[in-house]
Amino acid sequence: MLVITRKSGESIVINGNIEVTVVGITKDGVRLGIEAPREVQVHRREVFEAIAEANRAAAIPSSRTPVQDAAALLRGQIPKVRLTKGR
Repeated sequence: MLVITRKSGESIVINGNIEVTVVGITKDGVRLGIEAPREVQVHRREVFEAIAEANRAAAIPSSRTPVQDAAALLRGQIPKVRLTKGR
Protein backbone atom coordinates (compact mmCIF):
# COMPACT_ATOMS: atom_id res chain seq x y z
CA MET A 1 0.00 0.00 0.00
CA LEU A 2 1.24 3.43 -0.94
CA VAL A 3 0.62 6.07 1.73
CA ILE A 4 0.66 9.72 0.63
CA THR A 5 0.18 12.83 2.75
CA ARG A 6 -2.02 15.53 1.21
CA LYS A 7 -3.45 18.77 2.58
CA SER A 8 -6.91 20.16 1.87
CA GLY A 9 -7.11 21.21 -1.79
CA GLU A 10 -4.26 18.93 -2.87
CA SER A 11 -4.82 15.88 -5.05
CA ILE A 12 -3.33 12.74 -6.50
CA VAL A 13 -3.74 11.36 -10.03
CA ILE A 14 -4.26 7.65 -10.70
CA ASN A 15 -3.60 6.13 -14.11
CA GLY A 16 -3.58 9.57 -15.73
CA ASN A 17 -7.37 9.88 -15.79
CA ILE A 18 -8.58 9.65 -12.19
CA GLU A 19 -8.02 12.55 -9.80
CA VAL A 20 -8.64 12.28 -6.07
CA THR A 21 -8.73 15.63 -4.26
CA VAL A 22 -8.83 16.25 -0.51
CA VAL A 23 -11.89 18.49 -0.22
CA GLY A 24 -11.92 18.87 3.55
CA ILE A 25 -10.54 17.55 6.80
CA THR A 26 -12.58 17.44 10.02
CA LYS A 27 -12.29 15.67 13.35
CA ASP A 28 -14.68 13.00 12.00
CA GLY A 29 -12.89 12.23 8.75
CA VAL A 30 -11.54 13.31 5.41
CA ARG A 31 -13.76 14.37 2.49
CA LEU A 32 -12.50 13.28 -0.89
CA GLY A 33 -13.58 14.44 -4.33
CA ILE A 34 -13.09 11.96 -7.16
CA GLU A 35 -13.03 12.85 -10.85
CA ALA A 36 -13.06 9.82 -13.10
CA PRO A 37 -14.39 8.85 -16.54
CA ARG A 38 -18.03 7.68 -16.58
CA GLU A 39 -17.01 4.13 -17.42
CA VAL A 40 -14.98 3.87 -14.19
CA GLN A 41 -17.09 2.69 -11.27
CA VAL A 42 -16.34 4.41 -7.96
CA HIS A 43 -17.92 3.00 -4.79
CA ARG A 44 -17.35 3.16 -1.05
CA ARG A 45 -15.89 -0.15 0.18
CA GLU A 46 -19.11 -1.26 1.93
CA VAL A 47 -21.21 -0.56 -1.18
CA PHE A 48 -18.71 -2.41 -3.39
CA GLU A 49 -18.84 -5.44 -1.09
CA ALA A 50 -22.66 -5.41 -1.05
CA ILE A 51 -22.75 -5.32 -4.86
CA ALA A 52 -20.22 -8.15 -5.09
CA GLU A 53 -22.24 -10.27 -2.63
CA ALA A 54 -25.47 -9.63 -4.56
CA ASN A 55 -23.73 -10.67 -7.79
CA ARG A 56 -22.41 -13.85 -6.17
CA ALA A 57 -25.88 -14.70 -4.82
CA ALA A 58 -27.48 -14.08 -8.23
CA ALA A 59 -24.97 -16.38 -9.93
CA ILE A 60 -25.95 -19.34 -7.73
CA PRO A 61 -29.26 -20.85 -8.85
CA SER A 62 -31.77 -21.13 -6.03
CA SER A 63 -32.94 -24.66 -5.20
CA ARG A 64 -36.45 -23.29 -4.59
CA THR A 65 -36.89 -21.94 -8.15
CA PRO A 66 -36.51 -24.37 -11.07
CA VAL A 67 -34.46 -23.16 -14.01
CA GLN A 68 -36.79 -22.53 -16.96
CA ASP A 69 -36.11 -23.10 -20.62
CA ALA A 70 -34.85 -19.74 -21.96
CA ALA A 71 -36.97 -19.91 -25.13
CA ALA A 72 -40.14 -20.62 -23.12
CA LEU A 73 -39.32 -17.74 -20.81
CA LEU A 74 -38.87 -15.37 -23.75
CA ARG A 75 -42.09 -16.54 -25.41
CA GLY A 76 -43.98 -15.64 -22.25
CA GLN A 77 -42.47 -12.16 -21.98
CA ILE A 78 -42.56 -10.91 -25.58
CA PRO A 79 -45.98 -9.61 -26.62
CA LYS A 80 -47.40 -11.06 -29.82
CA VAL A 81 -47.48 -8.64 -32.74
CA ARG A 82 -50.21 -8.86 -35.38
CA LEU A 83 -49.14 -8.06 -38.89
CA THR A 84 -51.68 -6.44 -41.21
CA LYS A 85 -51.40 -5.85 -44.92
CA GLY A 86 -50.98 -2.31 -46.20
CA ARG A 87 -49.20 -0.98 -43.12
